[in-house]
Amino acid sequence: MSAPAPEHEDLDTELKRGITGRLLFFYVLGDVLGSGVYVLIGAVAAAVGGAFWLAFLLGICVATLTGLAYAELVTKYPRAAGASLYVNQAFKSPTLTFFVTVAMLSASFAAAGSLAAGFSDYFAEVWSAPPALLVSLAFVAVLSIVNFIGITESVVANLMMTIVEVAGLAIVVLIGVVHVARGGVDFSVLTDFSPPGDTSPVLAVVAGVALGFFAMTGFENAANVAEECTHPRRTFPKALVGGMIGAGIIYVAVAIAAALTVPIDTLAESPAALLEVVKADILPVPVGPMTTLFAIIAMIAITNTTLVAVVTQSRILYGMAKEDVVPSVFAKLHSTRKSPWVGLIFSGLVVSGLLVTGTVLGELGVKTDLVTRLAAVTVVLLLFVYAMVIVCAFKLRGHDESDATYRAPTFLLVLGIVGNVALLWYVIDDDPASLIWCGALIALGGVLFVLEYAFGSRRKVAETAP
Repeated sequence: MSAPAPEHEDLDTELKRGITGRLLFFYVLGDVLGSGVYVLIGAVAAAVGGAFWLAFLLGICVATLTGLAYAELVTKYPRAAGASLYVNQAFKSPTLTFFVTVAMLSASFAAAGSLAAGFSDYFAEVWSAPPALLVSLAFVAVLSIVNFIGITESVVANLMMTIVEVAGLAIVVLIGVVHVARGGVDFSVLTDFSPPGDTSPVLAVVAGVALGFFAMTGFENAANVAEECTHPRRTFPKALVGGMIGAGIIYVAVAIAAALTVPIDTLAESPAALLEVVKADILPVPVGPMTTLFAIIAMIAITNTTLVAVVTQSRILYGMAKEDVVPSVFAKLHSTRKSPWVGLIFSGLVVSGLLVTGTVLGELGVKTDLVTRLAAVTVVLLLFVYAMVIVCAFKLRGHDESDATYRAPTFLLVLGIVGNVALLWYVIDDDPASLIWCGALIALGGVLFVLEYAFGSRRKVAETAP
């Protein structure tokens, strides 16, 4: 039976509540847009053909279905920790909760590592002097410092960067509109399925969705700052779903503009496909300055996404430390900044370790595309977590509900489970080696498990002793 929500329930937290509904909307929009739209369009075009916009549309639909489950659960439990908290509430199993926590952390670490490596690639287009590893490590350190300063400052920075990256995508759409207005555009390309080999159109679209799903993720990060939102029960569902729908519209518009402006083969062969749209020389602006501008915009987009990942990592550790799943040291807040500084340091070290490991493997002759590999690892881990979140939404129906609780349509959540499981099966079948990397990252969490089991249990015994 539902009951009225306590009047001051949303204020019961040690964290600073500085995220309004409007800031949260842009937080979600910027994180979902992120860097994927700048980096992955070429790969998706290669997998599907001219109709690759459909892969982005279907991908954002699957992600939004999962977002509905998050929206329902956040209105019940508006606290940090996201998926880990929901699994803990649903199953009361420390082992399963810890596994989901580590999977979520591993996905975030892998995503941040992939993005940091991608940032150094774009940085080299502007200034090639510094070593790529040094640029990546400095990038992670700077974002950790920004997050340490405070969550409000981090979200405001996210808002400013979102405006910049959306402006860049607007330029791409404008180029497409101008190109169409000039006439002579072949619209049939938008219905062209030309995947490599003998792949059927259906499997081609699935492949495109799987490749581009890295660009659809990020919305789950918003759940980890729910405890720092003003009135999360009222603002969260609208901000989350609205931000994802907005991102989906932008993705499809950009994909259509790129397909109509640049030959699909050119997009497919380019590591920075949107630069090819700029190089098409449609606008009355010199191509050279526009290309440089777009490289800078891409770096801002990557910075935006990585900043949110850094926020997420420390908040997961903080939330689960409060739930006694990881060592309590991660619940420590800075005395004045109120930032979970221990989690920030730990997260920065793990991401830096991934970057150093990838560089060392390359020097040893082991061919590893760190950007692509860590992106695939992120997708595998997140699809598993997403499916678990929807299961939790069903299991927790009828529990901890109030008049302010949002309830997602049941049939949409069922579709969400089907979509996540289907994509997970495809990614693993297409790239089984990704499981090795997933296992290695999750194994790192074993250290936290041992520490909490050995020392946390003793602490709790000591606290309860007479």
